[in-house]
Amino acid sequence: MQFNSSKVGAMCGIAGFFNIRKDYLEKKNHYLGILSEMGRVLIPRGPDSRGVFLRKHVGLAHTRLSVIDLEDGSQPMTRKVDGYDYSIVYNGELYNTGELRENLEKKGWQFETTSDTEVILLSFLHEGTDFVKKLEGIFSFAIYDGRHDKCILYRDSFGVKPLFYMVAGEELVFSSEPKAIFRHPACKPRVDIKGLRELFGMGPARIPGSGLYQGMRELKPGTYLSCSRYGRKEVTYWRLESHPHEDSYEDTVRKAGGLIDSAIVRQMVSDVPICTFLSGGVDSSLVSAICQRELQKRGEKLNTFSFDFDGNEKYFQANTFQPSQDRPYVAQMVAFLKSTHHYLSCDYESQANLLKESVLAHDMPCMADVDSSLLYFCREVSKTQKVVLTGECADEVFGGYPWFHRKEFFGKDMFPWTPDLSPRTELLQEDFVQQLALEDFVQDVYCDAVAQIEPLPEENEVETNRRQIGYLNIRFFMQTLLNRMDRTSMHWGLEARVPFADRKLVEYVFNIPWEMKAKDGMVKHILRQSSVGKLPDGILFRKKSPYPKSYHPFYEELLGKRLMNVLEDSHSPLHQFVERERVVQFINSVKDYGKPWYGQLMAGPQMLAYLLQIHYWLTEYGVEVEI
Repeated sequence: MQFNSSKVGAMCGIAGFFNIRKDYLEKKNHYLGILSEMGRVLIPRGPDSRGVFLRKHVGLAHTRLSVIDLEDGSQPMTRKVDGYDYSIVYNGELYNTGELRENLEKKGWQFETTSDTEVILLSFLHEGTDFVKKLEGIFSFAIYDGRHDKCILYRDSFGVKPLFYMVAGEELVFSSEPKAIFRHPACKPRVDIKGLRELFGMGPARIPGSGLYQGMRELKPGTYLSCSRYGRKEVTYWRLESHPHEDSYEDTVRKAGGLIDSAIVRQMVSDVPICTFLSGGVDSSLVSAICQRELQKRGEKLNTFSFDFDGNEKYFQANTFQPSQDRPYVAQMVAFLKSTHHYLSCDYESQANLLKESVLAHDMPCMADVDSSLLYFCREVSKTQKVVLTGECADEVFGGYPWFHRKEFFGKDMFPWTPDLSPRTELLQEDFVQQLALEDFVQDVYCDAVAQIEPLPEENEVETNRRQIGYLNIRFFMQTLLNRMDRTSMHWGLEARVPFADRKLVEYVFNIPWEMKAKDGMVKHILRQSSVGKLPDGILFRKKSPYPKSYHPFYEELLGKRLMNVLEDSHSPLHQFVERERVVQFINSVKDYGKPWYGQLMAGPQMLAYLLQIHYWLTEYGVEVEI
């Protein structure tokens, strides 16, 4: 066995194609050009270096953000064993690299780099396809097995890192983002009735496994796709399961705290400085406090960043979903941490201007200005930072949302963050609404989803409903937020890490009974109690307030003007879906900021922004609509 390769590493955009029936080397320059172009459009995900790999049946491309193994990190990585090539392109971070590396060295494997990429490739060589079960981290990657002419795509348990693919004839084309897939001449941006139902009925959420575009799939979290001369096989290597919780309350608090602490510390691994997003809420404050504690041991100081909007001190409107502003709590935490803090504020015009850029980052409509504002903030942070830790996902995991607590959400057989479809349909043409049949479509998606999780025999109906809501939050709502975080950060070459999406932590907390999770009626009780002493009480027991948004009246006015311009353009593809007079009436109406149609933040103004994003998407991508 020999290992002859150049020095290698990991991060952060991957692409490629595979066809057992085609010899790419017959038109080598042509296919190298396609690979180069697929990699070029992913440069924002990895601006530090690029690489390609082409063999008879496979082509791989990679763009890299240097975070680990800075001097030794180009990809694709190739190992030659018994005369056969084994190659990998990898996007992510592995948190048990040391343990896996040590075990491999004991088995006689030799390493040439310090990168986690090499650990993954040698683990595959040693154990075979199912080795992925031992990986702890966030990742998507493709491995080419030259001995068996096989290409395998992998994605992490919660889909923190994206991976899309299309099958064109017998050719598999894949990438971190759809835009690179469309650089392959066999793949075109089209949307059919199923995609439109998802767009208008589920959006900005997506159905697990769906890529929205016709013929496009997103590899499901916790799965791998194996492609060979024998066809394609998708395998689920991990799923969230129901188990009886046997720990006492005291042991539960202690164990949850240990898992949180461990997840945050492990995700601090980096050869470049890290920072945190700090909202002043318990989730981001806890992440920041633990990061500061660890950095202090090294004699280093933490950089923290908080977000707000111009004019919110004047125009902020408290409501059930957003009871308070963040800034006073941020100031309290900064004083507690003694961090180097940066207050960032977004003006409403930038927020509106970046709606189109958000579509380009996602390759599809997304969370409207909730997304465009985060895109702005990530751009500002990326000017000085490469790695950030966030408090994202704690609400999904620990039960922080209103729909976990209010009985009106129980037993309704609907996604709790979209309790009413009428705000989505009232602006559409009647014939189109009939064709979409959204009620039936969304109901079918819901039923398919809840069927994936089994209640425990001893659970009553309310507990079963809460378990189902918890599962839906992790598989749908959390995925939307993970998508947002990945696209808005990686669009500027900033890597965002989400410790609360740690697999061991989620597996444990998912099965904690609600009487502990919300003991004494306290939202996220276990998280708060396990953090006593780590944060000031004023932060630790603060009432939840989600990601901020603009309440500036001129922002809504600006959106209305831009949407009116779209409606006056007879060539806008939006006309085939919306009823113009209804949209005009909606633009001129008073918006209710406290009645969201998706989640907690997307209300009236965000509907205007979402329609604008649909227009931008159809126009910028030249999407062919097939209904």
